[in-house]
Amino acid sequence: MGVFNYKQLSDDKLEYVAVASVEEIGNGQRLSFEIDYKRIAVFNVGGQYFAMADICSHDDGPLAEGEVDDLEIVCPRHGARFDLSTGEVLTLPAVVDIPVYPLRVVGGEILIGLPIEEG
Repeated sequence: MGVFNYKQLSDDKLEYVAVASVEEIGNGQRLSFEIDYKRIAVFNVGGQYFAMADICSHDDGPLAEGEVDDLEIVCPRHGARFDLSTGEVLTLPAVVDIPVYPLRVVGGEILIGLPIEEG
């Protein structure tokens, strides 16, 4: 799994894909899904949406099942913490950041930006 903050890519390097409506992900909720063989989760924290890989870099288990604490997600298995906005690992046992994706809301639809595959 490549590690990358896809929020740093320019729009011409991204393809935005609708993944849910705002009604589907209420405050404090999350939605996990698979696109192009990538597990991704979208979180609603106080009306702010975040999209990140749904995979813990420590043990490759699902991360979205964990508890959200402020703007951090806590891995449900071993307690590693990650920043929802940047994917940055904050505590052991994980040591590798996880991918985060740009996100926008257009007409009540949540869209995430996926990197365009080159070649």
